[in-house]
Amino acid sequence: MSDTLTRATGIVFDLDGTLVDSTYVHTICWWEAIAQFGHERPMAVVHHAVGMGAGHLLEHVLGDVRDPGQDAAMSAAHDALFATWHERLHPFPAARSLLNWCRDAKLTVALATSSSSRDLWAMLDVLDHPDFDVVVTTDEARGSQAGGGLLESVLDRTGLEPEDLLVVGDSVWDMRAATRIGAPALGVATGGTSAPELHEAGAELTYPDLTALQRAMQDARAEALPPGYIP
Repeated sequence: MSDTLTRATGIVFDLDGTLVDSTYVHTICWWEAIAQFGHERPMAVVHHAVGMGAGHLLEHVLGDVRDPGQDAAMSAAHDALFATWHERLHPFPAARSLLNWCRDAKLTVALATSSSSRDLWAMLDVLDHPDFDVVVTTDEARGSQAGGGLLESVLDRTGLEPEDLLVVGDSVWDMRAATRIGAPALGVATGGTSAPELHEAGAELTYPDLTALQRAMQDARAEALPPGYIP
């Protein structure tokens, strides 16, 4: 068993597609928002950009035809569409139990998300408002998830070193952001990105879902305990 899961003292979770089943909803909403401004892109292209943060997403999806002056309006269109889904969103199985287990294991638990404030609060409602030590949004960070700024802000606010922090996410952008700051990345294939894609993007370990991740963390911690240990 790799010591990746036992040497860390902190863990940071992405939100969309990692804790809450919202990646495909974002895909539809971005696809519709872009179409409102006369752009047609395959949903698959949009899906693979979800998780980058609005500015990077639009640049990635639209390329040379992007008009940065329309970014704010397209983002607002996406936000309005996504808000209509708030009451229909659900957490992934084991999301709440994994967060509770991390708390019981005395890990520093952080959330890093490029979601807007309105979407953030809606999804925290879905998760029954977990007790995060740190919550970092794009507004507070020095860039979006794709640039690593969110994770740098987590390090600043927790006082942890990169090697002390497990980064859990569902997209290649999460994995690349973790690699960029030198933190171990754990990929979960819950947002539609496959384990091989996550591994290629820098994931040290990958799991099909949060249930498997929680089981692996529990098993790793149990194996690391000295013989005869009684809590």
